[in-house]
Amino acid sequence: MDTEAQPTERDRSSRPTDSEDASEPGRPEERSRFALSRVTEWVPGGRITLTLLACLLFLLLLSTFVLRPFQIPSGSMEQGLRIGDRVLVNKLAYRFGAEPQRGDIVVFDGTGYFGHADYIKRVVGVGGDHVVCCDEEGRIQVNGRPVDESGFLYPGDSPSTVPFDVVVPAGTLFLLGDHRGDSSDSRDHLGSPGGGMIPVDEVIGRADWIVWPFGHATRLHRPDAYARVPAAAAGRAGAHG
Repeated sequence: MDTEAQPTERDRSSRPTDSEDASEPGRPEERSRFALSRVTEWVPGGRITLTLLACLLFLLLLSTFVLRPFQIPSGSMEQGLRIGDRVLVNKLAYRFGAEPQRGDIVVFDGTGYFGHADYIKRVVGVGGDHVVCCDEEGRIQVNGRPVDESGFLYPGDSPSTVPFDVVVPAGTLFLLGDHRGDSSDSRDHLGSPGGGMIPVDEVIGRADWIVWPFGHATRLHRPDAYARVPAAAAGRAGAHG
C-alpha cells in the first residue's frame, strides 16, 4: 500500500511557478523597477532619453513658475545692465503678498502701456508716492525727499530732462531706466493709456542676478538711495498731480 502523501489539487495550485515569479514581482520596489524597465524598452534611447526628458520638464517648470531668463535688449539700464546681458527674473518675488519696492529692477509686460514687448526698468515710485523732477539741485524727489541716484545713474546723465509731477495711483508703478538719456519709460508715456504707470499685475518678476557673461555675473541689490524715502501720505493714491 502506497502510504506516501499525495499533493492535493489545492497544494499544487497554491505554489507559484517559475514563470510567475519572473514576470510579476511581488514587492513595490520590484514592481517599480519592472515598470521602469518596460518603459525604457519602449522609449527609443532608453534611460538616456528618459533622463533628458525629465531634465527638460524640470527646466520648463522652473522657467514657468520660478525663474525666467531675460536678455537685455537695449542700453536703457546701462551701466549696470548692458546690451546682451542675461539676467534671471525671480517670478516668485511678488507672489506671496510681497509688493515691488522702490529701487527694485523689474521685468514687466508693457503691452497697452509702453508697447507690445517685455521691458526692464527700475521702480522709482509705488502706489501713493508723489514723484517730482526736479528739485533745485536737479534731483528726483519722492514724497518730498530727494533721491541720490549717483550710485546707479548712467555717468553724465541727469535724473531727467523731462519735468514731471505725478502721484502714482494705487496698484501701479512709476518706472525709469538707469540710462535716462536712452530710456523710454514712464516719463514718455504720461499722456498714454495708464498715464505712464504700469499695473503691479503686469510685473513678471524681479531681476535678481546677472548670469551672463560670466565676467559680469553678479547679484542685483536694491540701492540704499530710497531707504530714507518716507511712506506715501494717506489717501494720496488715486490721482495724478
